[in-house]
Amino acid sequence: MSFPEFVLERREEILSRTGEHLWLVAVSILAAVIIGVPLGVLATRRPRLGRPLLAVAGIVQTIPSMALFGFLIPLPFLGGIGARTAIIALVVYALLPVLQGTFTGLKGVAPAIVEAGRGMGMTPRQLLLWVELPLALPVMMAGIRVAAVASVGIATIAAAIGAGGLGTFIFRGVAMVDNRQILLGAVPAAAMAVVADLLLGVVERRLAPAARPRRSPGMVAAAVIVAALALAGAIHLLAPLYSARTGAAGASGGGEGGAGTIVIGSKNFTEQVILGEILATLIESSTELEVVRRFDLGGTFVCHKALLAGELDLYVEYTGTALSAILESPPSTDAGAVYRMVREEYARRFDLVWLAPLGFNNTFALVVRSDDAGRLGLARISDLSKVADRYRAGFGYEFIERADGYKGLAAAYGLHLKERPREMDLGLIYRALAERQVDVVAGNSTDGVIEPLGLVTLEDDRHYFPPYDAAPVARAETLRRHPQVGALLDELAGRISEARMRRMNFAGDSEHRSPHAIAVEFLSGEGLARQP
Repeated sequence: MSFPEFVLERREEILSRTGEHLWLVAVSILAAVIIGVPLGVLATRRPRLGRPLLAVAGIVQTIPSMALFGFLIPLPFLGGIGARTAIIALVVYALLPVLQGTFTGLKGVAPAIVEAGRGMGMTPRQLLLWVELPLALPVMMAGIRVAAVASVGIATIAAAIGAGGLGTFIFRGVAMVDNRQILLGAVPAAAMAVVADLLLGVVERRLAPAARPRRSPGMVAAAVIVAALALAGAIHLLAPLYSARTGAAGASGGGEGGAGTIVIGSKNFTEQVILGEILATLIESSTELEVVRRFDLGGTFVCHKALLAGELDLYVEYTGTALSAILESPPSTDAGAVYRMVREEYARRFDLVWLAPLGFNNTFALVVRSDDAGRLGLARISDLSKVADRYRAGFGYEFIERADGYKGLAAAYGLHLKERPREMDLGLIYRALAERQVDVVAGNSTDGVIEPLGLVTLEDDRHYFPPYDAAPVARAETLRRHPQVGALLDELAGRISEARMRRMNFAGDSEHRSPHAIAVEFLSGEGLARQP
């Protein structure tokens, strides 16, 4: 499908996400102005208070946006999942330019003009409203323009906590390695930044017609965004050439790994990191090879592309995921047949090797609160169809887009949810469910937090989901160079049951133990850690 056709197909969602994004930015900027301008005035009147205010606002600017969202989530009243938390974070980030612009603009008013006003008998309030603020307005507007442009960009990250907006497309695109999705989010965001800067510039000139027109720093930022988009578009157009090059280069050995180096990757959730650490620790303890860890990568497609490009040597994948998402084949409930198919097709198409399965099936699972399950009689996914029109869902980005994800599930079970599923980072879905911000989520059957949070999984009674048996996938060239690695990893075959994987996930998620410690304990218990 061409990019214009792709845009036409998603046009309704593009408009909806753009509206969500605009609302987040508009509300946060309005709140930042309402808070920041009085604080800026106060800072000029109370110098001892002004310096600490500016210092605190400056320190907050140094906090990474994702970290700030994480800090806010557990806070009562202010935090949580969704638009409210996103707006609070955006207001915090927008305060410094608004506060700094107000402070600098008022300080820049000539003292002689203020004295002249006093000589005419003006009160301090009249001086502020009729003299100082109008003269300071160009500098204040420059600060607001910078805040607006910055907020458009930061608001894209709000999609990670289920706040919606254009960032939803960007996170989907990263998870699916789909430049079209990334552009669906990035292009409207860049256009919004440019339009916001231009409109605020018009307002500035109308409110202060005598002021000399200035080039806003916001326009510089917008120009940078547009340049970045041009680069993204170029990458999109050159992707086939790049794939051909890396496909040829992949046969000669991978990315940063040298002759004695193995690069191991993982997706971005606890189970994957633990499994990656088990592979890495086993190889380190049993061979002389150096292991490079590349964990917490964006998702299935990121890991697969990295493997093909030679940037990874191996990672753990799931058979059903490979069948549906990578091979785009019809689902099957025969675990043995699925494993044979993905093993043969990966070898034929990609020169990749599926090693022996680890022993557990980590299927997708629809999860609800146990009290809801008891009260409404929810035991199977088909039961959900009776209450779906009153239920709110929270799903990860891959589950929304994948062939074995939400669309197929909804068709198979006739699900018609109350509203469009809220998309968010996988690390937040269970918290959102437990805090009643959503009513059903798509998790994994081996997730360790399901029981501790009082949640239950619904039976896939129509057998929609294929088997998802976990197994290491490696580049054939890597195994040819290091045959001992394949033999070593085959010793893991069948050693990890679903219950054991769930316990290891619980140790990571709830007990906050390090993945390395969990891996060492597992390998020691199995007698596989041969060296200290």
